[in-house]
Amino acid sequence: MNNSLNHFTMHQDERGIRRERRLLVLLAVICLGLVGGALYLQFVKGEDPCPLCIIQRYFFVLIAVFALLGASFNGWRGIALLETLVALSALGGVVAAGRHVYVQAHPGFSCGFDALQPVVDALPPAQWLPQVFKVAGLCETPYPPILGLSLPQWGLIAFGVIFLAVAGSLWGKRRLRAG
Repeated sequence: MNNSLNHFTMHQDERGIRRERRLLVLLAVICLGLVGGALYLQFVKGEDPCPLCIIQRYFFVLIAVFALLGASFNGWRGIALLETLVALSALGGVVAAGRHVYVQAHPGFSCGFDALQPVVDALPPAQWLPQVFKVAGLCETPYPPILGLSLPQWGLIAFGVIFLAVAGSLWGKRRLRAG
């Protein structure tokens, strides 16, 4: 009987890992889709990215990379480590997007120059893919809202949902392991 119970528990654990891996792949696809949407707005709609936009792109790409790496693991320990990095990246995105929402609500900071621009433009990806990671706009420039919300507000929502979902998943696994 005990052997049958162990087999059932192992099967459930494997199913849980497969489900978690699929969710991580989905999360990566969504984040890359959001970056693709930002590139569409940049190249098709002419909405130039500001330093905080670029920083948010970095966080979405980091989340996608960490999620794909996490999906490549076959055990909970590796998945949990990468999910922790996803949660930290999402938290960084919340900070960047929150700052962007604040700047747009209180314009008048930049005077035609954004102090973050030289820092963001000096990062290696800005040299490798300048079309994607070079600053071309100001953080306070308002663009037309999408479904009533600005892009920074949508970014804040996306990062917040990602953080809460992944942190909740990590917390749930931790409680399961402790119990």
